[in-house]
Amino acid sequence: MSKKSNYSYVGIAFIILLFGIIFVPKIIDRISEGDVTRDESRSEDVSNATITKKSKSDLKYLEINGEPKKVPAFSFINQNGKTISNKDYLGKVYVVEFFFTTCPTICPIMNRNLVEVQNQFKDLENFGVASFTITPEIDTPEVLKAYADKYGITNPNWHLMTGDESEIYKLANKGFNLYTAKDESVEGGFEHSGNFALIDKEGYIRSRQDNFGNPMIFYNGLVPEAVGVDEDGIPQEITILKEDIQKLLNE
Repeated sequence: MSKKSNYSYVGIAFIILLFGIIFVPKIIDRISEGDVTRDESRSEDVSNATITKKSKSDLKYLEINGEPKKVPAFSFINQNGKTISNKDYLGKVYVVEFFFTTCPTICPIMNRNLVEVQNQFKDLENFGVASFTITPEIDTPEVLKAYADKYGITNPNWHLMTGDESEIYKLANKGFNLYTAKDESVEGGFEHSGNFALIDKEGYIRSRQDNFGNPMIFYNGLVPEAVGVDEDGIPQEITILKEDIQKLLNE
């Protein structure tokens, strides 16, 4: 081999060494600082943001002043004497209602409908129900436990809760905008909404949209699924509630 060839190889080797000394550390720094993205590296993985965006359903968020409304913090005692808070529901899709065990009118209908929903999603650990009594002075944990047994409430994530009356009414009227009030002029002595609220795994109030593109916000809990349409022409919404629960479970 000639001396000229030797010099050529030495020159090439020197250039490669110089490239390694100058540029490789800079590339490593860019990767460690997050400048080189997965898109640049052509990895088959995609970012969490992309996954989240693609997996979201078409259900709307209830927005207040342009911000998605989240379930406010709460902490009450359930039918088993255990303290339950909003944190116990994180990671779960759940339905919210306000009721009382001595209600002679709409509560039995609402809870029979919710039992139907419960049975649709039987044995799912990430589905639950939050039932808040509006007569906590009557509805002790023992009374709530008997009520749960009577209606066939078996889901371990279905908590019937009691506690401070003022906090419960505040949660109903301001936290969920589900009207609740004492009214001696009505049968049972209390008036409250017959609607259900649907909450996603992150604690946001969700619903499908109406014909105008606005969130429905709540689901009518007063017409049984088997009835279809009641005598006043109001259609049942238990079917769409089940469908939307499944959508949130898939998110």
